[in-house]
Amino acid sequence: MSGPVRPFRFGVNMVSFGSGEEFRQRCRRAEEQGYDTVHVADHLGMSAPFPALAAAAEVTERPRLGTFVLNAGFWNPALLAREVVTVDQLSGGRFELGLGAGYVKAEHDRAGLPWSSPGGRVDHLEHLVAEVTRLLADPEHTPRPVQEPVPLLIGGNGDRVLRLAARTAAVAAFTGGRQVAGEPDGTMALISPAELEERTRAAMDFAEDRAEPPELNYLVQYVAQTADPGEALERLRPYGPGMSDEELLAHPALLLGSPKEMAEQLRAHRERFGFSYFTVLDPFMDVFAPVVEELGGS
Repeated sequence: MSGPVRPFRFGVNMVSFGSGEEFRQRCRRAEEQGYDTVHVADHLGMSAPFPALAAAAEVTERPRLGTFVLNAGFWNPALLAREVVTVDQLSGGRFELGLGAGYVKAEHDRAGLPWSSPGGRVDHLEHLVAEVTRLLADPEHTPRPVQEPVPLLIGGNGDRVLRLAARTAAVAAFTGGRQVAGEPDGTMALISPAELEERTRAAMDFAEDRAEPPELNYLVQYVAQTADPGEALERLRPYGPGMSDEELLAHPALLLGSPKEMAEQLRAHRERFGFSYFTVLDPFMDVFAPVVEELGGS
């Protein structure tokens, strides 16, 4: 992908918590391993993101802290603005607000919240972004954030979400997945590398009028140090049913090999897709740490 080459940034998305001390230890280890951001997801069945990020702020000094990503349908602007400012204050201005339209109907049902069409969910996301941005920029709004503005990350692959990210976000985040036809809402499968490349190009086209386009983030789903591509391919097939072996091995959701080999894969992904900000799930934090050391800031 043409354009300026951004230095690599790496985040870890905390999805398994354990005890409070175990969570704090993982946050400290992420900082020691050189991760740039500690992320927390927003799903029922997992710990709440803002208290977790406040705990992470207590035991870290350098990493940024972000939601990855909030389900917009769970939030209204005034309550969300209060949470954002609180964590930004507690972290000394290290917070990144990550938002998405939501994709799991069962979570809305459990919460007693309405489930809209895809267009309706994006409508709410656009409203939430506009109102939270307005509140945080209003000098009369209290409390006040440390950062002005608080960096915004928007996750999604569709045109309307990418246009929103192009207008408003510091970071456009991709999962590279789509809803599986005929399956329950929230059943996702990876799109092909070619389709993903088209989506990242669209994001950059939508941002062509910005002096600095959004940074592109990708959520890596699977990391393995292995010398056996055959065994790895069998593990990877459920992520991309219908993809060829070549497509699976070329997909940025899946990193295989030695740390140096994975580093080369990420350099290739930055060149092809424009991704410079990669997030891994916390079960892979330790195995990915040598790649962070290899590439951090380069």
